[in-house]
Amino acid sequence: MLPGDSGFRKVAARSASVASAMSQIALPFDWPAPEDAESYIVTASNRAAVDGIDRPGSWPVRAAILTGPRKSGRSLLGRIFAAKTGGTFIDDAEQHKEVDLFHRWNLAQEERKPLLLVALSPPPLWKVRLPDLASRLSATPVFTINEPDDTLSRMLLEKLFARRGLQITPETTAYIASRIERSYVALMRIVDAIDTVALSQHRAVTTRLARAVLEEQHLMDETD
Repeated sequence: MLPGDSGFRKVAARSASVASAMSQIALPFDWPAPEDAESYIVTASNRAAVDGIDRPGSWPVRAAILTGPRKSGRSLLGRIFAAKTGGTFIDDAEQHKEVDLFHRWNLAQEERKPLLLVALSPPPLWKVRLPDLASRLSATPVFTINEPDDTLSRMLLEKLFARRGLQITPETTAYIASRIERSYVALMRIVDAIDTVALSQHRAVTTRLARAVLEEQHLMDETD
C-alpha cells in the first residue's frame, strides 16, 4: 500500500442541500491542507475524481492523471494530494517537457511514491511524440472533474459572493444557477459582473439585479 492511501477516504460527504454558504465551505478532507488551500466542495460533479485520487494503492501504476476544466480546482486537489500522501504532483503536465515527464513517471515507480499529473485534458489530446512516454501514459488511470452540477453551482455561487462580502438569498442563487452556462468560468464571470454593478450602484444582490446583469451582459444560457 502506498503512503497516504487511506487519507482521501475521510472525505466528508457533502450535503446535497444548499444551506448557509460558510457552513458548507469547510474543506471536505479530514486532514491538513496546504496553507494557501481554500475549501474544496465535493458533489456528484467531482466526487469520482476525488474518490479516484483517494486510493493510490489501487492504481495499476504509481501514477495517475487528474483532468478538469479551467477554474475547477484541479490544482488545489493536486496540492492537497501531495501534502497528504507525500507524493508529487505536476501541474499543467501537458505543458512540461516530455523527457521530464518520462523520468518523473519512472522515478515514481522506483521510489514507490504516487505521482499525480494534473492537466486540462487527457493524454490523447497532448500529442505526445515520445513513444516511451506515450506508452506509460496509456497505462496511467485518468480521473476527471466535470463541469459543475446544479448543487455545486449554487454552493460555489454562495462561496464566491461570500468572499466578496456580498449577501445573497437561496432564491437568487437558484435563479442565477439555472440561467447561466454550466461552467466554472461562467460562475466566476457572473459573480464578477454582479459585484461590479452592485458596488457601483450601491445595491444589494437581488434576483432583480441578477436578472438585469444577465440580460445586459448577455450571460444568459440560451442552450436549454
